[in-house]
Amino acid sequence: MFSGIDEVDWASMEHAYGPADDVPALLRGLASADPAERETALDGMYGAVHHQGDVYACTLACIPFLFELAVHPGVQDRGGVVELLTSIGGFDLDEDDEAEFDEDEIEGAANYAMAAAAVTAGAEVFFELIADEDPGVRLAAPLALATLHRHPVRVLALLRERLPVEQDEEVRLALVEAAGRVALRHRPLAGRVADWLNRLAAQAHPPGLRLAALAQLARCSPEVLPGDVVPVVSGLLRELRRAPGGQPEHGPGQEREPDADGEAEPEAEQAQGAEVSCSEHVAVDTLVGQVRSLSAQESAGRAAPWAADLLRTLHVGLDDRVGDRTALLIDQLRSPDCGQRVDAVRMSGGLIRAWRGPYEELVALVGDQLADPEPRLAEAASHVLEELFGLAAPAADALAARLAADPGGWVKAWASGPPGLGSTVKALARLGDARVVPALAAALELPEVPHDAGFAVGHLGEAARPLAGALRRRLAAVDLDEGAYDRANPLLAGLTGLRAGEAAPEVLRVLRGAPEYRGEWLRTAALRALGSFGPAARCAEPELRGLIRRPGTPAATEAAEALWAVSGDTEAVLPVLLEGLGSDQVHHRRAAATALGALGPRAAAVAPRLRGLLAHDEMWLRVDAAIALWEVTGREPESTEVLLAAWEQSRHARVRVAQCLARMGPVGAGSAAARALRVELASVRRHNAMDGGYGSHDTYEDERLLALCREALRGTAKGTAT
Repeated sequence: MFSGIDEVDWASMEHAYGPADDVPALLRGLASADPAERETALDGMYGAVHHQGDVYACTLACIPFLFELAVHPGVQDRGGVVELLTSIGGFDLDEDDEAEFDEDEIEGAANYAMAAAAVTAGAEVFFELIADEDPGVRLAAPLALATLHRHPVRVLALLRERLPVEQDEEVRLALVEAAGRVALRHRPLAGRVADWLNRLAAQAHPPGLRLAALAQLARCSPEVLPGDVVPVVSGLLRELRRAPGGQPEHGPGQEREPDADGEAEPEAEQAQGAEVSCSEHVAVDTLVGQVRSLSAQESAGRAAPWAADLLRTLHVGLDDRVGDRTALLIDQLRSPDCGQRVDAVRMSGGLIRAWRGPYEELVALVGDQLADPEPRLAEAASHVLEELFGLAAPAADALAARLAADPGGWVKAWASGPPGLGSTVKALARLGDARVVPALAAALELPEVPHDAGFAVGHLGEAARPLAGALRRRLAAVDLDEGAYDRANPLLAGLTGLRAGEAAPEVLRVLRGAPEYRGEWLRTAALRALGSFGPAARCAEPELRGLIRRPGTPAATEAAEALWAVSGDTEAVLPVLLEGLGSDQVHHRRAAATALGALGPRAAAVAPRLRGLLAHDEMWLRVDAAIALWEVTGREPESTEVLLAAWEQSRHARVRVAQCLARMGPVGAGSAAARALRVELASVRRHNAMDGGYGSHDTYEDERLLALCREALRGTAKGTAT
């Protein structure tokens, strides 16, 4: 093994962290008898040689040696090596993608293509490994075959042959998953795969296998799913709970789940001597080790920890069938199995973030989990509710009850950075519920104010007025040193949300004494606060007038906006904002356009300048200029045309566009704007839903968009009924 490894010029190559001369040691580490050394080596391979899926020259040079490791019976943890090979060779480069690479990316694209070719050329060995003695290897081999082998018909035949003879449950599930991968990669085979999956789902197989078949069917051929998929899946979950080792632990006063005849079944004995489907791993402080440790914690005490992945796959396949997905989750949230409810809570968050629908019952059930004694369940529920804002209303009482029962969770400390509010506090504050005010008051008395406290205050409006005194007092005590921004910004945000004009002296102190480090950010926050105070901040006028004497700078534009809000002095601020409109920085011009719009008709003289920006290359500047133009002239057509073009160009512009359309008044029933708004309201997918990621305010922004669309349509013949 490793013949020729020292003849490779590793030092001439690089990986993610520099010269690749350490790669031979990593490869040898994968063959070590020491489990910790193997784990460290695998972490190094993923962390440097195959960093975030990248393929370097040294990655290509590793492929022959990885194949040697994968087939050598004396090497332990070979399943991890097979998974690494699958990841290295599994990149799909479509012909259409080739035109998207620029010159700097051509070498990377060539590496991906060579890796795919090299691993595919050796993929025949996975046919042997699918019957390996090591269950960890058998677990990884099916997906490797489905991903990499050039003859999918042979692969599919082997998967079907292996299923009846395979004894390990997780490996059986991997065989079914691999069939789904074959169908997705080779669409002419999708019908054949779907027929097999349908038979597996319908026959008298164990519930886990039937659930896996349904999940893959939803993934590759959702159109042939059985019409009663919701009750079928719910029944399979009940069977999993009753399987040996699957009986849930019962909390105080919780009865056992009745069987079909209404009788409670006896406590199932724990399965003994079940085959372990993957090798034991030692705890190692590496990224791979941490992932495995977290996975082990999640799986502890659960008879079918893989069921969560199957359900997630099923949900992905069900896609826009929101009613079916909601019904499945509601059933799961009523399960006596705590683990199934944890999974359901997390999947509920994913569903609501991506899809619009009537979620009152689902959210109320998520709220019920807050009272569960299992910490993971209550914590998962509070995190989901935190991101729902107004949609969390059905859980408001449950949130308030948890808040009262857990004062220790009001604030969370972190290993680095300032503390933050607990999820329950944020969720209740984002609902505008006054019951959270005592928790925020307590947070403001801590030695270090939570970084998000002020933003929570902003959602409460007048209900948080009693907190103004504490915010003022804490702001007055902030040392204006290099750490001033981190300490003052939460306080300024809270005072801004309250429009607490009595705090103008304290804010003015911060504005005058902002340090050099992050001073620009701190001044921006202070100016925003003074602007929100309006005429109540008259004491700041001299300072603001001094700042506008440097036109063309961001500070002058921000100060002019604040001065207008405080004094209404159009003559003083108009020249400054006009200067900002001519800045060579797009974001400065945007700020100036927005500020000019706030002046309304008093800034009508700048209309030609704003009109000239409607054809600018930068979409966001066109949007800001169009909105400002309407605000200063009251003429809709020229602004609406630009706004609707931006609406179609970028979904991220839609909230801002809809906000302006709503302010313009009811749109014409047959207008292009009305058509765009109705199409948006008819969509089930959230406008900002992303595959593989999300933002904490995505649901809030989408619900805001829907409300603005309805407001803009209100009064039109078709809009009223929407």
